[in-house]
Amino acid sequence: MTTIYGQVAPGYESVRAAFMENFTRHGELGAAVCVYRNGRPVVDLWGGVADAETGRPWTRDTLQLVYSATKGATSTAAHMLAERGELDLDAPVAKYWPEFAANGKADIPVRWLLSHQAGLVALDRPVPLKDALAWHPMVTALAAQRPFWTPGTAHGYHGRTWGWLVGEVVRRVSGRSPGRFFADEIAVPLGLDFFIGLPADERGRVSRLVYQRPDVDLTALPTESVPEKLREQVAAWRDSNSFSNRAYAVTDPAEIDFDSPEVQAAELPASNGIGTAHALARMYAALIGEVDGVRLLTPATLASATEEQASGKDQVMLIPSRFSAGYMLATESNPMIGPRSFGHTGRGGSLAFADPEHGVAFGYAMNKIIAGDEDVRAAALVDAVRRSLS
Repeated sequence: MTTIYGQVAPGYESVRAAFMENFTRHGELGAAVCVYRNGRPVVDLWGGVADAETGRPWTRDTLQLVYSATKGATSTAAHMLAERGELDLDAPVAKYWPEFAANGKADIPVRWLLSHQAGLVALDRPVPLKDALAWHPMVTALAAQRPFWTPGTAHGYHGRTWGWLVGEVVRRVSGRSPGRFFADEIAVPLGLDFFIGLPADERGRVSRLVYQRPDVDLTALPTESVPEKLREQVAAWRDSNSFSNRAYAVTDPAEIDFDSPEVQAAELPASNGIGTAHALARMYAALIGEVDGVRLLTPATLASATEEQASGKDQVMLIPSRFSAGYMLATESNPMIGPRSFGHTGRGGSLAFADPEHGVAFGYAMNKIIAGDEDVRAAALVDAVRRSLS
């Protein structure tokens, strides 16, 4: 049986039970969960195996790549610049990044980049992966790219391109790469164990990813055997020209090995943040209140940053989604704690968010990637947190 380590404050014992059940019933391999309440940690747990090949255990200091949960960290950097008056979210991107004006993009505001409304989900010509990891060739390609829909008329999840788009604005405005800005302005003041661009001397702490294939490959089934509510998505997965596929095929090769040293060392502000669940929860706690003397955004900036900008059917995911200027907002399928929750999920299970109404900040990181509706681990933990609040 997996041993669970860490602490739980009185009243939050159900979170420990749910975390243990993830290992005993839901296929968890190695993971950590952390919850802050009103600026203080009330849950900080970890356990399992960090590397299935060697048996290395998951410890308090284990780092985990959290895929798109990284977007919450990058969004926070952008809003800090906005609060300082250095970045106007309603100004054209081209004000800060003149080359971006090409191909009919001169009037796209920064806000539309953050909220997935720019229509730049893919590239006409994917960039070689080694060039994408070097940053400048990818942002040059995106600056030249035509939008795939009239910007501002629809939204679709910019799964990969978002990081270079928003990250380049952060770089142009601050004079620092997004990873450097995050380190200087967010990670160091809060003492966060989280990196966008992993230093070489931290690599030994990183957990190795494991991918669980779905029990059933829906794309291999006859259409009539696919549940009706999933048929549109499955048809898109079968179509190599769909946004659902092209949004994740902006590099050549399209598949990225996120365990590789080169990928982990690069700055991919949409998808390769590496850190602890505690760091994620602590960052979100400092967004909604003060944590050991540090608050990242004023209440007024936070209210603006978390105001809904786009909702309805997502042109990439083909399901309803809601976004503020950078953060995911609560939906029926992703309720978080309540209607005012904001944060971001990551591929295969990771999740980080805050709920200002309840003073809650949450971080969950794990190394076993489980696709789709088969994964209940994060939801089980969030449900346990919600019960602890009542």
